[in-house]
Amino acid sequence: MADKTAESTPGFCRDCLERIVGFETRCRVCGSPRLIHHEELDQLSIAHIDCDAFYAAIEKRDRPDLADRPVIVGGGNRGVVATACYVARIHGVKSAMPMFKALKLCPDAVVIAPNMAKYQAAGTIVRSLMLEVTPLVEPLSIDEAFLDLSGTQRLHGMCPALTLANLLKRITTEVGITASVGLSHNKFLAKLASDLEKPKGFSLLGKKETLGFLASRPVSFIWGVGKTTQEQLAQDGITTIGQLQNMEKGHLLQRYGSMGTRLYHLSRGQDERAISTDDPSKSISAETTFDTDIVDCEDLERLLWPLAERVSRRAKAEGVAGHVIVLKLKSADFKTRTRSVTLSDPTLLATRIYDSALPLLRREAGRTRFRLIGVGLSALVSADPAIETETLDLTAATRAKAEIAVDHIRDKFGRRAVSRGLGFGMED
Repeated sequence: MADKTAESTPGFCRDCLERIVGFETRCRVCGSPRLIHHEELDQLSIAHIDCDAFYAAIEKRDRPDLADRPVIVGGGNRGVVATACYVARIHGVKSAMPMFKALKLCPDAVVIAPNMAKYQAAGTIVRSLMLEVTPLVEPLSIDEAFLDLSGTQRLHGMCPALTLANLLKRITTEVGITASVGLSHNKFLAKLASDLEKPKGFSLLGKKETLGFLASRPVSFIWGVGKTTQEQLAQDGITTIGQLQNMEKGHLLQRYGSMGTRLYHLSRGQDERAISTDDPSKSISAETTFDTDIVDCEDLERLLWPLAERVSRRAKAEGVAGHVIVLKLKSADFKTRTRSVTLSDPTLLATRIYDSALPLLRREAGRTRFRLIGVGLSALVSADPAIETETLDLTAATRAKAEIAVDHIRDKFGRRAVSRGLGFGMED
């Protein structure tokens, strides 16, 4: 006799969105095997969407001849992997891996330098499609976000799961890439679910299955549990989330401090964080890795300016400014130096970012060989470049107004229409 629970389990087809009941193996309308079944299909509303191998996917979209080729997006031989397509990942290539190591693993890979302007444009379209679904979108990066679809069923005429399936179809049709989604009853579980079936994944994690799903997972699945905490837990004989589920809250708090409270709640799938739509990015930064180590301070200064411009462009696009300017240097022996300065008034202007980072650079350069330089803004607040000029002295305000004028010219005629002297002959 057929299982009555299975017969009544709701589902739908990801391709034509036809509703189904029971465990069919193919859609009766379009014949697709991409069917979703879940007992809590109509109750779950917190989602995490993550575009699949985003940078590499954009490059493959624009170059169809690369469809079946391993593609790595990143710097030169001395750089690192920004992202790799799934073909390259089969060979063991991972994000943040040194490029020389990635090419040893996958020597036939096509390496493409990042084109952030192109990725940002695609990310903006993806974000706008998300906002058409719900105003409660919490961006995590250029290509991923949390969404709260509670109360949207009447608006869209379908449950959140079907709305998300339709959104994924639109991302593919209108942007030319794919994305994966995790749908659950809170942010922690939605994020875990979105990683289960990438690429093109669609995973649901309901309340009834939460404890069982988590029990066999390693403690590293818990948000915030890094290498140090893993080692501490392992010393106490704790390696799985199920072991944490059997421990009292007081004991975890006494043993691990504030982390103990997090371990207690997240091991049980309890996450009360709401979707936040107004939290600005924690920081904005840009960096570059050199093909050959650099010692000379003037050479480093010339590289600092285009990085300041990149940070400034993104800050202006997001309407934020930073109180803190951060300089990052990585020496030839891979040791990282981070230096910062706090401004009395926040800035989003390239000239102020550069002028603030320059003394930090000059104090570090000239004695050590460096392989990387970066600059960033942190302690971000909402801002407007026109308003910022009103807080500066006459000389600084004049330079700021000139920068804004250059921005307008570039918006109209392209980024290379005007270049500051420091930027001539330099790739951005």
